[in-house]
Amino acid sequence: MALLQISEPGQAPDPHTRRVAIGIDLGTTHSLVACVRNGVAECLPDENGKVILPSVVRYFPDGKRWIGEPALASQASDPANTIASVKRFMGRKRADIAHIDQLAYECLDGPGMVSLRTCQGDKSPVEISAEILATLRQRAEDTFDDDIHGAVITVPAYFDDAQRQATKDAARLAGLNVLRLINEPTAAAIAYGLDHASEGIYAVYDLGGGTFDVSVLRLSKGVFEVIATGGDSALGGDDYDRALTDWVIQQTGMKGLTAEERSLLVMHARACKEALSQAESHDFNVSLSKESLALTITRTQFESCTQFLTKKTMQAMKQAFRDAGIQAKDLQGVVMVGGSTRMPHVQEAVTDLLKRPPLTNLNPDEVVALGAAIQANQLAGNNPQNDLLLLDVIPLSLGVETMGGLVERIVPRNQTIPTAMAQDFTTYQDGQTALALHVVQGERDLVADCRSLARFELRGIPPMAAGAARIRVTFTVDADGLLSVEALETTSGVRAQIEVKPSYGLSDEQIASMLQESFQTAQQDMQARALAEARLEADRMWLATQSALNADKDLLSDQELDIIEQLMVRVQAAKSESNPSIIESATEALAKGTEAFAARRMNQGIRKALAGKHIGAT
Repeated sequence: MALLQISEPGQAPDPHTRRVAIGIDLGTTHSLVACVRNGVAECLPDENGKVILPSVVRYFPDGKRWIGEPALASQASDPANTIASVKRFMGRKRADIAHIDQLAYECLDGPGMVSLRTCQGDKSPVEISAEILATLRQRAEDTFDDDIHGAVITVPAYFDDAQRQATKDAARLAGLNVLRLINEPTAAAIAYGLDHASEGIYAVYDLGGGTFDVSVLRLSKGVFEVIATGGDSALGGDDYDRALTDWVIQQTGMKGLTAEERSLLVMHARACKEALSQAESHDFNVSLSKESLALTITRTQFESCTQFLTKKTMQAMKQAFRDAGIQAKDLQGVVMVGGSTRMPHVQEAVTDLLKRPPLTNLNPDEVVALGAAIQANQLAGNNPQNDLLLLDVIPLSLGVETMGGLVERIVPRNQTIPTAMAQDFTTYQDGQTALALHVVQGERDLVADCRSLARFELRGIPPMAAGAARIRVTFTVDADGLLSVEALETTSGVRAQIEVKPSYGLSDEQIASMLQESFQTAQQDMQARALAEARLEADRMWLATQSALNADKDLLSDQELDIIEQLMVRVQAAKSESNPSIIESATEALAKGTEAFAARRMNQGIRKALAGKHIGAT
């Protein structure tokens, strides 16, 4: 008896419909893409089985570029055109970037965010990040052989509005539909909480390659409430590498290093740092143009020259605890996220603060991407029965400038989002008919010490005595942490509003221009992909034909054999062509030329199978 499943009208599940949604961890040093498959979140590997994509892009004068492992390998040989740690430049001006004088590539200031000079011209951090995101998108599309419905992209908790908008712009350039931006520690908490069904108050200590975040979260029955966040968007494993490099230079007394030589030292410092996480000492041997360097570095020496960085992370943790109104003893545990948390003295510092060891049973490199994938799967509607509720917060206060250059905060930091908050203001002078609004972000009381986000004007206010007008300013922060502001004069109904485009973001014209360029690049990528696929199919057809000839060549006449061999030669010759259609044409000709041969082989196989058998009437 067949079973009949009955559902409410319009509620019947369609087993054939599933939206592919991905989670992306766009990291400073490396990036990952993950997706929920068969109910389990997993990171997607490339064709070589590697899930980690180094966040490095190398540009060539002929328009070609390398992304990931090949770019990373050439960092020392061509540092001026090999861009690494681009995440640190997102939404930033030149003056905001620490240690800019130590970079191998030229940073240019402009009206928007900083740009980086390459042999292909000046590149925005948004464009470079888009290259990395597009590579991850392509990996996901190849994995599922389907289009991507959307993506959840993670950002550091302490990313401000400008940095979040820049990340969204990069995703647009990469052809991704952003379902949501979520904080990296929150993503880690999602993966951890769902996997381990944890309850209580947890801290997430996220020390990546270029950013540090700490978040305090309350986990309860599928609700992830972020109580407080803190951190430093310019502190990470890269700084440990740089500190060790500076120490080595100081110890050896080296001077007059070129950009290439300094890049080489930083690469060896990174390898030394990783080795000292497992061993007590490591030989630091580097051959430079003028001299060779050989010294043994102990774990104690490394910890000593980088201790000031670890102390910074501890101070940020204590501040987050104060913001949350808790003490270290109130925590159920601390989740360690980010590859840099593998350093033993970092784990020891966290243990000393909490008086207990941190939780290290998660893969620190993958957990953020896995959490993003779980969130993406839910937002795509693939898991409606899941009762996961995510309550994130804004990292910095939002407000407006008032007379005297002061900041009036409207949305306080650590306010749960999405949110809408309003405050009433009035005019300063008699007969005032317009009001200029300056939107700022930060925790300082003076506008000069905060970050400017946007300016707009409310015009058409009826002339009244000073203080008589009532102007309501409403701040709306969406789930991505992005802001829109509206000003309304309540008696006349005059209003003005603005979707905040940070001063370090991109204009619509810039985005349109970049999109056009990305479309041109996409055409090149499609051609390269078509060429590779055509060559692969040609190889497959040639090998199949050769195998058939080796087995059953006697089924062909000399003339037929000669024709097929000529077609095979033509296929081999076509593989060297750069036009996919030529290769496809030669492959198709070989396929048609061997149809009769394939039929004879099939008939022979049937005769052999039926030899000695009697087929009677039924």
